Amino acid sequence: MNKQKLFPPLVSGFAAAVLTTVPGVKNMGCCLIVPLAAVLALFLDHKINKTQLPINFKTAVLFGILTGIFAAVFSTLFDVLITFITKSNDFVEALPQTEMLISQYKLGALLDQTMAIMHQMVHDIKTYGFSFLYTVGIFTSNLLINTIFGFLGGLIGMSFLNKRLQNK
Repeated sequence: MNKQKLFPPLVSGFAAAVLTTVPGVKNMGCCLIVPLAAVLALFLDHKINKTQLPINFKTAVLFGILTGIFAAVFSTLFDVLITFITKSNDFVEALPQTEMLISQYKLGALLDQTMAIMHQMVHDIKTYGFSFLYTVGIFTSNLLINTIFGFLGGLIGMSFLNKRLQNK
């Protein structure tokens, strides 16, 4: 894949990551913003590189997955940067409520070990502004979710753009 093919997923993945850091919009990040970013990447590739129609399955999947990967990387970087600056995040704020909810299930030693790890992550975030375990967890989560929804967005974009551009 040449470098010109990487720019549309990179730009749209970056835009999706920026939008997913905005409070309120953040909740729609995985299921709405990332698929739309994959559609945008396909559209930009068609406009910039004058690609042939119809857009094939391989290209749509590749652009969707790349958009999801770039969105996950940038989203994690933004989250870590904001956490480092503020020494707080949604995880820190939600841990007390999460602990109350999980304690109702009476999981015993498993709960105690899990909560100890979570409290250590909160301590690291509040003290240093960074937790390696939190960063790995959030990156893994973002990568998995964003690539799945990017994949779906690529397929939706392929279908939409092929129909729209063939009708012209």
